[in-house]
Amino acid sequence: MEQTKALNALEPFLALTKSATSPRAAADLITRATSAPNTFIFSELLAAPQVQALASSTEFAPYLKALEIFSHGTYSTYTNSPTALPELTPPQQLKLRQLSLLTLAADSSKTDYASLMASLKLASARELEELVISAVYAGLIDAQLDPQHALVQINSVAALRDVSPTNGAAIPVLLYSLRSWAGRCEATLQLLEEQMEDIRETADRRAAEASSWTGRMEKLVEDEKKGGLASSSSQLSSSSHATITTTTTTTTDLGAGHKSSMLTVGGSGSSSSFSGLAGNGSSSGATGRATYAQRFNKRGSGHMEASGGGDADDEAMDVDDEDEDDKKRASRRKLLD
Repeated sequence: MEQTKALNALEPFLALTKSATSPRAAADLITRATSAPNTFIFSELLAAPQVQALASSTEFAPYLKALEIFSHGTYSTYTNSPTALPELTPPQQLKLRQLSLLTLAADSSKTDYASLMASLKLASARELEELVISAVYAGLIDAQLDPQHALVQINSVAALRDVSPTNGAAIPVLLYSLRSWAGRCEATLQLLEEQMEDIRETADRRAAEASSWTGRMEKLVEDEKKGGLASSSSQLSSSSHATITTTTTTTTDLGAGHKSSMLTVGGSGSSSSFSGLAGNGSSSGATGRATYAQRFNKRGSGHMEASGGGDADDEAMDVDDEDEDDKKRASRRKLLD
């Protein structure tokens, strides 16, 4: 985050380099960039063609050297320079001391007051403590002051210093750090891909199980519906068969005469009808009725008993009564004759 903030702070000055066509404009741009707050990285500004053109200018070449010190030097480098450099403004002095503190803190986790004051050209411990506090609030370092033992405890240092192109020892260390960081990133990405693959397999398996379960449930519901329809159809067929059963009627003619009588005997769905014809007072009619009674008693009684009909018994008794009445009338006619 500190690097992003520093790069964003330097962005306006990088845009102004296109218009800094003269050496004086380029030198003024360097002074403004090194005095602005939150500008701690200057490698891009140092690489701009308009700034590099100052190397051929005798008057403004020291500004290029001062920018190099701000980029990867220290306050001691500035004070010990063999060439005359531009005088630093108070904001520039504070900025260069803060950047120098980053370099000194990276060399040792514990730094005593005396060595820091000598390197940063500070006159008192109070000035050093104020500098450390300003660096902490700027996000450059994480440190605690120990005035009792005159020590500065450094916990962490922000990566806000440019690497010197002439420092050959720092480049291999930087490359090693970058390769280590790249290896950790690749290992993390590989682990994340494996976890994502496991998640995908689990999701696919659960989807297949849910689909199979849904299919089984639908089949069970369909079979249940078919079973209910088949049962209803069977009941309807049985009811229709019982309803449309035909009735068989058997009619038996017993004789010829002028008077007829019919008897219907039947059970469930069948009946037997017997009709007899009797004359008016003739013996043939009486004989036919008697014959009918005998036949009925022999043949019809079994059918009536088998059918279980109570009405058939009543009708048989009625036929017997009629025969007795006919016999009595016949006897009376003989007496009268």
